Amino acid sequence: MEIKTFVEGPIDANNYLIIDEKTKDAVLIDCSSARPEFIKAVKDSGVNLKYILLTHGHFDHLLGIDAFKEAFGVDTYVAEDDLTQVKLVPDMMQMFLGMSPAPVPAIVNFVNDGDEFKIGDIVIKAISTPGHTKGGMCYLVESNLFSGDTLFQGSVGRCDLLEGDLKAIVKSIKEKLFTLSEDTKVYPGHGASTTIGYEKKYNEILNI
Repeated sequence: MEIKTFVEGPIDANNYLIIDEKTKDAVLIDCSSARPEFIKAVKDSGVNLKYILLTHGHFDHLLGIDAFKEAFGVDTYVAEDDLTQVKLVPDMMQMFLGMSPAPVPAIVNFVNDGDEFKIGDIVIKAISTPGHTKGGMCYLVESNLFSGDTLFQGSVGRCDLLEGDLKAIVKSIKEKLFTLSEDTKVYPGHGASTTIGYEKKYNEILNI
């Protein structure tokens, strides 16, 4: 398995291209930019992009999905509970960035807790982690966790936006993510990677 990281979009979100090296099947976790250079980099990887899986519906993680659909013919999946967030994309862009609103992305495919996606022999398992948003979702791929804006190195996702809930995010992390092996590597939606073991020991927000 190969993992490529692309830092894209107006708020420098991490986009992860996970590739089965045997078949070249791939999945993209989050898709925060429609930059031609981003699309070209994925094409140049020589992959068969099968899915785009969103960790949540905030604008800074999905601005590229329509362009990727056109370029690769690939469908995007999000938790249905986050459709409210997706519909707010134009308003959020104006509020946070003062930018002209982008069209609401077209998403008609939904992911639920426990769903599994396959690329070659690699299984991607969805884990529902509400808190940052109502429909927040993490993805476990072997010993790698793609945590979106749920869990960061030394922090958690902000919970002061619409449908955010601090108690819910702490519960999600402690009951869902902290049950994983401490060696599990965590790839967050922004910033540097970490491990479950490190966060259990040092994440002061969660050590309460």
